[in-house]
Order: sequence, then structure tokens, then C-alpha cells
Amino acid sequence: MNAKLYCFGESGPAYKAALALTFAEMDWEPVYVDFFNGEARTPEFHEINEMGEVPVLADGDVTLTQSGVILDYISSKTGKLGGRSAAERREILRWMFWDNHKLSGVIGSTRFLLNFIPPEKRPEAVISFQQARLKSAYAVLDKHLAGAAWMVGDQVTIADLSCCGFLFYPEPFGFDRKDWPHIDRWLDRIAALPGWKAPYDLMPGNPSDRA
Repeated sequence: MNAKLYCFGESGPAYKAALALTFAEMDWEPVYVDFFNGEARTPEFHEINEMGEVPVLADGDVTLTQSGVILDYISSKTGKLGGRSAAERREILRWMFWDNHKLSGVIGSTRFLLNFIPPEKRPEAVISFQQARLKSAYAVLDKHLAGAAWMVGDQVTIADLSCCGFLFYPEPFGFDRKDWPHIDRWLDRIAALPGWKAPYDLMPGNPSDRA
């Protein structure tokens, strides 16, 4: 039985989970959640996830929410993407927690404000503040990758997938790959892995509908 990933193409956290499922070679299928028309707020969806969010991974009797938990589950179940030692595992978790707090969490709200609400409702001061925070996070990430091909160890792990998730999206949010050469090369390495696809090719969704 294929695992089911409740997702939509615009969701960066869901993209992280989709990449992990793909690279770990699990059998899975996307289940489209019509987020922008309110499906995640319905009682039916809240029966699946009381938080009203994607991603949700349903794998047999296991149902999980929150991308970090899902990444950990995929890695633990398959024995892939989790590093080569306990020390590497701790380092993977360190970068995943950093990403959730400093990078993805900030990108998610900034990208939403810049692309998915009407221009007249965008809080420009908030967006500028968020982008300044992100510039500091990009600098941390770029410096780390200056001396490493991957976030942890000598192979791709769920730390890479956590940190890269939003950076492959085409919508503007204040990130230009050419400004961060080490991040740029790292993203190219990830995109060269077997099975990689861009977000809107890996999950159902249509950015043109959000204009």
C-alpha cells in the first residue's frame, strides 16, 4: 500500500516531505488539499490533522503531521537520509531545528505575504523586517556550505531537505541564488539527485492560480 502525502504544490513543508519520500524510495502518492479554498479548515480535514495544516503523512496505521516529524519517520523507517552515526544524527537534528526557527519558518510567512495576499494588504514593514532576518540566515547557511558539500556528513540527509525546501520555489521572497554561491551549488547538487523534481512537478498545485 502506498503512503499518502496530503499536500499542495505551494507548501514548502510538504515539499520537504515529498523530497524525502522520493529520495528514500518509498512508494507514495500525493493527496491534494485545496488549501486556498479552505479545505484545511474543514471539520473533515481536522479529523486528519487537528492543526489544520499540511503535510500529513498516512502510512498504513501511522498518521503523522509536521514536516520535521515526517522527515524523521521516513529516515528511521527506511534507514536512509539519516546520517552514518549517532553524532551525525544529532547534527542533523540541530540543523533541522535551526531551519524551522530561523529559515523555513521565516521564509514561509514572508513568501505568503508577498505572493498569496492582495498587494494592498501586504504589511511592508513586516516584510522588510522578515527579509532582514532571512539575510542573516542565508549568511549562516552559505558560510556552512562553503566548507561542506552537504549539511551533515558526506551525503544528503533530511537536514538538507529541511533547509532546502523553500529555496526551490519560483515566487519572490527576497532570495536570489546568485547572491549566495555556496547555497547555489548545494541546491544544484540536490537537484541532480535521482528523482528530484521542482515543487510544482512533484506535488499538485498551480502557482498561476494564485495571481
